[in-house]
Amino acid sequence: MRIVIALGGNALLKRGQKISAEAQTENVRLAAAQLAQVAEGNELVIVHGNGPQVGLLASQEREARASAGFPLDVLDAETEGMIGYPLELELRNRLPKTRACATLLTMVEVDANDPAFEHPEKPIGAMLTDAAALESAKAKGWSIARDGTGYRRVVPSPRPKRLVQVAPLRWLLAQHAIVICAGGGGIPVVAAEDGTLHGIEAVVDKDRSAALVAEAIEADLFVIATDVAGVFADWGTPGARLLTHLTPRVLRERAFAAGSMGPKVEAAASFVERTGRRASIGALTDVAALVEGTAGTTMSAYENDAPVR
Repeated sequence: MRIVIALGGNALLKRGQKISAEAQTENVRLAAAQLAQVAEGNELVIVHGNGPQVGLLASQEREARASAGFPLDVLDAETEGMIGYPLELELRNRLPKTRACATLLTMVEVDANDPAFEHPEKPIGAMLTDAAALESAKAKGWSIARDGTGYRRVVPSPRPKRLVQVAPLRWLLAQHAIVICAGGGGIPVVAAEDGTLHGIEAVVDKDRSAALVAEAIEADLFVIATDVAGVFADWGTPGARLLTHLTPRVLRERAFAAGSMGPKVEAAASFVERTGRRASIGALTDVAALVEGTAGTTMSAYENDAPVR
C-alpha cells in the first residue's frame, strides 16, 4: 500500500515544550519508532510540520545584528534539513539496511495573489505569554493570534497549487525508498510570466501540501498524525466526543479552528473527494492503528454504502 503520512510539528515538539535540539531529537526518535511500524510492506512518504522550528529560526533572524536576515522561504528550506535529517537518521537506524530512505528538498508553487498574504493565520514558533506576545508584536512587527491559552506569531499560509519535485519523488518511490518530502509544507515559490520560479515569504500548511503529494503520487491512504486522538465534536467542552467515521460532507458541515484542526479536516476531505480513497486523522502514537482504520477519525467517500460524490 502506498501511504502518505503528514506528521504534525506539534507531534515533534510538544505544546509548551521548550524548543531545543535535545527535545527535538527525543521527539523525532519517538516519531521514527512509530513510523517504522508501518514501513514494512508499504511504500511510505512522510511530510512533516515545521511551525515551532521555523518560528525559532525567524526569531533568531529578527534578533541578529546583521543588516539583512533570510526570508521565510529560505528558513522553510532550512527546516527541511533541520527536521528531515534526524528523522531520516532515526528511520535508517530502525529499518533493514537494505531499505532506502531519502530526504527530498521540495518546492511548492503558490499563487502570489493568494488572499492569505493579506490575512496571516498560520501559527509558528513557541507559545507566548500575553506580555511576551505584545512585546514581540511591537518590537518585531509580528502578527499574533490566540492559540489555546496563549499567543503565537501568525504568518501567511497560501494554498499549494503544484508540487515542483513530483518527478524525482515518483522515481524515488520506484526505487522502493521511504521519502521525506515537502517538509513544513514545502518551500513556497511563485511563477513569473516567463515561467521562472521565485521564493516568497510564507509558510505553506503541511497538511494541504501532504494532500497534494498524496494525490500526485496516487496514494492509497492519507494519514494525518498529530498530538490528539482524532477529530472531536464540541472540542474543549465537557461534552467533547471523538468522531470515528465521517464523510467529507459531514465534516464540512462542522466548524473547526482555522489555525489547527481546520486545515487538517480540509486536507483530508479534499483528498477523499478527489480520489475516492481513505484518509485518517489521529495521534502519532496510534499510527499503525490509523493505517488499519481502527483508531482516530477515518474519512471515506461513502455514506450508507453509496458514494457521496
